Amino acid sequence: MNTISHHAALVYVMVVVSAADGAMNDKELKAIGDLTRSLPVFAGFDRDRLLALGQDCSAILQEADGLAAVLGLVKEALPEHLYETAYWLALEVALTDSRVALEEVRVIETLRRSLGIDRLTAAALERGARARYQVA
Repeated sequence: MNTISHHAALVYVMVVVSAADGAMNDKELKAIGDLTRSLPVFAGFDRDRLLALGQDCSAILQEADGLAAVLGLVKEALPEHLYETAYWLALEVALTDSRVALEEVRVIETLRRSLGIDRLTAAALERGARARYQVA
């Protein structure tokens, strides 16, 4: 497999979740941009590459076993201490449009298994992400 940067891997995770339901909507795209701009894990990231990375990821997803290929690249590129960060980013993107499609749930679960994140840790990350989007 070709290795990608950890920044690219995290962007790929967000793109995969956003594209899971067949459409990358404006809220999800804005969230991806906001997250790459504001989080410390993206320090040094060239935001001018965001569109190209999204297109690269989308092209891989179009191939046979595209999701498995993307997740393989992600796992290879990320140090283990960023696995939970990747999972949390996936949740953030999925929750931005106030609904999580079944396809997004499936992709997130596949990501969890691929990265070896245990169910208890995943549940904690999910609860924290959900809490951010609660309305009164």
